[in-house]
Amino acid sequence: MIFRIAPSILSADFARLGEEVRNVIAAGGDWIHFDVMDNHYVPNLTIGPIVCKAIRPHVRAPIDVHLMVRPVDRLVIDFAKSGANIISFHPEASDHVDRTLSFIRDHGCKAGLAFNPATSLHYLDHIMDRIDLVLIMLVNPGFSGQLFIPEILNKLQDVRRRIDIYSEQTGREIYLEVDGGVKADNIAKIREAGADTFVAGSAIFDQPDYQQVIHQLRQALESSR
Repeated sequence: MIFRIAPSILSADFARLGEEVRNVIAAGGDWIHFDVMDNHYVPNLTIGPIVCKAIRPHVRAPIDVHLMVRPVDRLVIDFAKSGANIISFHPEASDHVDRTLSFIRDHGCKAGLAFNPATSLHYLDHIMDRIDLVLIMLVNPGFSGQLFIPEILNKLQDVRRRIDIYSEQTGREIYLEVDGGVKADNIAKIREAGADTFVAGSAIFDQPDYQQVIHQLRQALESSR
């Protein structure tokens, strides 16, 4: 299994964002993660497509956009045009999940479905052929720096089983991403539950040496194989 580290710029220094994304990719990050919040679906207001467009020239790494907004379809198009590579949204924030997934893929991006701790996984029952990523929130979304909820590991294991069965039948790869409270001291436990892609915000950007903390995250992942 290939592991990916996706630093979340929600915890970066926005006064020098271009420099921050260049530095964190140079330090070993694989993706740049965007947390997009609208102060309606979640109680916070963050960044929009204009920021994605501004940092696109600074990195070749994939830009992974997590939409915590309602409605989602218009922003899908705007982020795709602004340089996003992967766009995830929450099923309960879309009037028509299948249509939103089609919008994402029709605009050349990989499509993801994101699940809050209390959101049922039944949405996965009929759309596995149209998604490229499942994002499991380990915290209730809205703010960075939260501690992850250990009980969510059971949900993560359930999604891993679903993905493995589907991939064995079809040969298609679906990423299993996690977001919320990921740190060097718990990433091995989260990986053991089935995750392969790890969003980390404050765990990286609150430290003076990005390369050192990303190395620590990877060491913890390798030690849990």
